[in-house]
Parts: sequence; structure tokens; C-alpha cells
Amino acid sequence: MPAPAAPAALDAYDTRILAELQADARLTMAELGRRVHLSQPAVSERVRRLEAAGVITGYRATVNLKALGYGIRALMRVGRAEYPRVVKAVQSTPEALSAYNVTGDDSWVIEIAVIDVAHLDAVVSKFCLLAETSTAIVLNVVRERAPVRPARAEDVKAPVRKGGAE
Repeated sequence: MPAPAAPAALDAYDTRILAELQADARLTMAELGRRVHLSQPAVSERVRRLEAAGVITGYRATVNLKALGYGIRALMRVGRAEYPRVVKAVQSTPEALSAYNVTGDDSWVIEIAVIDVAHLDAVVSKFCLLAETSTAIVLNVVRERAPVRPARAEDVKAPVRKGGAE
């Protein structure tokens, strides 16, 4: 397996460009340039370089699931199952929004959107044939798709310890 790529060297302009595009990817290059105090050609070149470096991997519309008729959003945990079978099930399930192969007691966490409880039952039942599942319905979303800044080791804070002993 190849070594992971080193993080791209980003300056303050690149960081501001990323923040602006994460907030609104439909900005014109001229407006983006105004916001980050660069000319349109300079900001266009920086965006092109960020895309070429794989920092910006795409642009997408965010949709309102309720407006599309999905009344329930849930997180389904799937126990140990054969990897290819779960991948195939996820790929053939349009209700699966995201699927994560994870560590821990469960092998998978899958975010799904369904119309109602009967629809939820049908989707969960499909995965019950593969392994034990448990499902949590999302009641409220406090944070989602938060803007991501470049990682910096100096921003990492020491963990808070319980009790007075250090």
C-alpha cells in the first residue's frame, strides 16, 4: 500500500479560499477574489492548483431530505459481515447516504434516509440478513458539514482529565 500523501502546503490565501468555497461553492471567481483580496486570475489559478493537488475534490448541491419526502434519517450499525456483501448491499440501497467501515464492535455505520417507519423496517431488514444491526433515528442535527481548515499540530489541545490527579 502506498504511503499517504503529505498534506499540501497551504498559505493564508489558500485557507481563506477553502473557507469561502466550503461556505458557498457557487461563488464566481471574481467574487471569491474580492472576498480574499486577490485578483480574479490569481484566485482562479489558486483554485485550479487546489483542485490539481486533490485538496478540492468536487462541488455539490446540498439538498433538504424532508423537502424530497424523507421523513426519517437514521444511523444503522451493522455487525461483522463479509466486506464484499456489505459493499454490494450498500451500493444497491439508494436510501444509503453514507457508509463507513469502522473499528469497534460494529463493522459498519451507514446513514440512511427513509420515508417512514415501514420504509425504515424494509431497509434495516435487508441488512439484518447480513449481520446483527442496531439503528438510531436522528432527532436533531447540531453540526453537519462544518468547514474544514488545514490540520495544524499546534492547534491540538491536551485532553481534559477527570479528577485532580495529573
